Amino acid sequence: MAALPFRWPAGGWLAGWLALVLGVAVARAEEPPEATNLWVFPFYKHFPQNGSICAPALAPDGTLYIGSLDGTFFAITPEGKEKWIFKARLEIKSSPAIGTDGTVYFGSRDRNFYALTPEGKLKWKFTTAAWVDTSPAIAVDDTIYFGGWDGEFYALRPDGSVKWKHTVGAIMDSSPSIAADGTIYFGAHDKKLYALNPDGSVRWTFATGGAILSSPAIGTDGIVYFTSLDGNLYAVTPQGTEVWRYHTSSTTESSPVLDEEGNVLIGLNDRCAVISREGKFLWHYGSPIPLDCSPVVVPGRYYCSTPWATFQGIAPNDHRLWVTKLSESMYASPVMDDRGIVFACNQHNLYAIRPPGDLLPVAKSPWPMFRGNPRHTGRSSIAIEPLRNKTGTNVP
Repeated sequence: MAALPFRWPAGGWLAGWLALVLGVAVARAEEPPEATNLWVFPFYKHFPQNGSICAPALAPDGTLYIGSLDGTFFAITPEGKEKWIFKARLEIKSSPAIGTDGTVYFGSRDRNFYALTPEGKLKWKFTTAAWVDTSPAIAVDDTIYFGGWDGEFYALRPDGSVKWKHTVGAIMDSSPSIAADGTIYFGAHDKKLYALNPDGSVRWTFATGGAILSSPAIGTDGIVYFTSLDGNLYAVTPQGTEVWRYHTSSTTESSPVLDEEGNVLIGLNDRCAVISREGKFLWHYGSPIPLDCSPVVVPGRYYCSTPWATFQGIAPNDHRLWVTKLSESMYASPVMDDRGIVFACNQHNLYAIRPPGDLLPVAKSPWPMFRGNPRHTGRSSIAIEPLRNKTGTNVP
């Protein structure tokens, strides 16, 4: 679109010049400060055209783990240097999870699920009958849970042996989440949310009108939040009863996260929306393109991907706090360390971003980022509180 010509206002060239200068000054004053890109790690450094759509996982020692579309799995130092690489045979879409002993788990489209040592050596691999795109969840007893395109949901022991498996009979790319009581939640293309007991038996299923792609988030009261391709965001009790649904019309894969008040933040087509814990719309940040990423929640604000090729800090009611420019738009959820540094992947690069001003910790929320925590265990660490109604009595 051609730029509109500037029209001099009444009063001659001097008045016009002053109006132009003041307009530029106001526009600059409204621009938020820029964050600092501490370093950039290019995935194509050794492999031309390589990229990633995985959310990175962060180990306690600061090592970042992430897979890529040519099957290369990277370990990256806190300084942004390559620590080691491991090669799978096909694409890695599965975001990794890190065990208590430092073992790194992830799936690949080569039909294998991998366990690597912190030094990058193959510990074991488990072969399935189809792609493994889900991110694994790790229970407190170190059981590893994941689903696959073969229609099977697996529970593996830390040595790679099968503890049990449950036949769903439908594709699963919804990553499992584990409640404080050990219940495992995940969705499938058969339009159902599953709740399994730690022994693999079905606790209940909840039917929706569309496939479930996103990873569920779990609140302090045990409420499970998830989206379906039927265009709804659901809140369901630990007993499988619907609390509410909010119609979003969304078809993105964004997984919900929760702030300190229990409000739900989620990408809904062309906006990042905030929905109250009662299922009411609060506010949103608009976008000209679909948002598939989950934000990271910090006290009183959140950090998220925004078009075009930017990453921003935003406060409630759409107030931009800071911005940083990336080489291209993001397609994977960011992760944040305990210093307040954010790590964001935008296909061909991984960025370490320092927000301006005082660094903030992650919010004291049961689910403040994708997969719940930096290690991506997909596990709630907050004990379930009874859900109470307005009269103060427990909801069954």
